[in-house]
Amino acid sequence: MTVKIGISPIAWQNDDLPDLTAAYTMEQALREARQIGYTGVERGRRMPQDTEGLRAYLAANDIALCGGWCSGNLLVASVAEEIEATRQQVEQFVALDGPCIVYAECSNTVQGDISTPVNNRPKLTRDEVTGYAAKLSELAKSMADRGMVLAYHHHMGSMIEDAEDIDWLMEGSSDEVTLLFDTGHLLFGGGDVLATLNKWGHRVRHVHFKDVRPDVTRWVREENKSFLDGVIAGAFTVPGDPDGSIDFQAVTDALARMEYKGWIVVEAEQDPAKAAPYDYSKLGYDHIVEICKHSGLAIQT
Repeated sequence: MTVKIGISPIAWQNDDLPDLTAAYTMEQALREARQIGYTGVERGRRMPQDTEGLRAYLAANDIALCGGWCSGNLLVASVAEEIEATRQQVEQFVALDGPCIVYAECSNTVQGDISTPVNNRPKLTRDEVTGYAAKLSELAKSMADRGMVLAYHHHMGSMIEDAEDIDWLMEGSSDEVTLLFDTGHLLFGGGDVLATLNKWGHRVRHVHFKDVRPDVTRWVREENKSFLDGVIAGAFTVPGDPDGSIDFQAVTDALARMEYKGWIVVEAEQDPAKAAPYDYSKLGYDHIVEICKHSGLAIQT
């Protein structure tokens, strides 16, 4: 069994909090990520947006495309409208051999609003999620027909945040809707990381490894802070950080039992003044290499 290790450039270039990372460039992010050993990077807004420009940009940095965010609008748009809205990204990711589109519903999310507590995130009923899942299945089938995977990203502040939301979405959707399994968002959202992975591992197509600092996530909940307040305060960190709380060896062992063969992506947005991007990204990479070795997962370099 072989996995690949990628990274999101968010530690160096935070799209939601650009002032936080103003001292860093995307070129530095890719250069340092590659120096550490990462072989893939998720697409960021400050990369070239056209396909050939992005292809040349990634090639110049000797790094592959290992995914990329897509802000969904399917809750309020028709399936046909959303197919058209995502067409360019799907075509681009197919052309660049990207493993999946990282899709999350953003029409009603509070994740990017620093003035809104994350506790005020939208919570849909089971019937509402099931209805949404039916539309999402049509969108995912359309992407699959064109050679691309839709991996749904459960996310803090969004309508698919906790384990119950994930259950409802997976139960109500077709197998074309795969799951982006994010350890940090799941734990922050109150879920059981291993229980959800064991339940939906057969639908997991993409994995984000991030840890959480429980004192910070508790503060966010108790003080009614926003998701971005939590990011700034250090809610997230990388695997291997002693301040974290997730047993990534157990998670990696579970992935090995499931014969997972995709990307493991480090995505841990932090204030670079408190957590140097290179140092923390290297800490995460080294920890993943070590636990993969113990789990029997070979790493493709």
